[in-house]
Amino acid sequence: MSAPLLEVKHLTRDYLLRSRDGFARQHLRAVDDVSFSVARGEVLGIVGESGCGKSTLARIVMALDRPTGGEVLLEGTSLSQLSPADLRRRRRDFQMVFQDPYGSLDPRHSVGRIVAEPLHLEGRTSAVRERVAASLESVGLKADDARRYPHEFSGGQRQRIAIARALMTGPKLLVADEAVSALDLSVQAQILRLLMELKARNGLTMLFISHNLGVIEEIADRVGVMYAGKLVEIGATGDVLHHPQHAYTQRLLDAEPTLDMIGRRRATA
Repeated sequence: MSAPLLEVKHLTRDYLLRSRDGFARQHLRAVDDVSFSVARGEVLGIVGESGCGKSTLARIVMALDRPTGGEVLLEGTSLSQLSPADLRRRRRDFQMVFQDPYGSLDPRHSVGRIVAEPLHLEGRTSAVRERVAASLESVGLKADDARRYPHEFSGGQRQRIAIARALMTGPKLLVADEAVSALDLSVQAQILRLLMELKARNGLTMLFISHNLGVIEEIADRVGVMYAGKLVEIGATGDVLHHPQHAYTQRLLDAEPTLDMIGRRRATA
């Protein structure tokens, strides 16, 4: 059995909160001893309510935040142990798609410049225009869209632009943090289909963050459930969502529209 692409080991993240007078302090544990692994080519979904720590977890996996304890290993390499220069070089292997498809795109720049940004950060200048065109076409847009600006596109199209940018370095891991939650139901389904096509075509591994159980059921091979910073349950998606072992998972299911109903709405969208 091959080694996992991503390993998260006993990850903890504490924040120090100050009162308004600046004197009283309180520790907030946003991520509490979380461990899991993701196999190559697998989609692991992380689900939980707002404030449960899942977005903090995503930022730490992306090395945008440092853990208080534990470590994140990509292909066996601890990201927190890398020098800044080595981390910059390694970033080509893991990219992120954010929740807001407009806020994550600089409105002052053309789509071509936005999509090419990862290559420019690496200092690569050869065949950039051709690679931008190929990346845009791979997500269902046109090469000529590189000349346009983000405000000229719909929300779903802007998220396709964000995905095209993330794919420019040929990443092995894609971290998607609520990547479809800001979109209409029918557009959500289109973006999920696109991600699954890219997974099959490019052999992508994904960490997919969502509060929506219907979305998780559609895209994830396995799912981890987070509650108050802890990973309280993890397993095959069908097992967790249809035979939950933790009371919090059952509570999420009880609060959600039935998964069959979500599936039927998507089928008619």
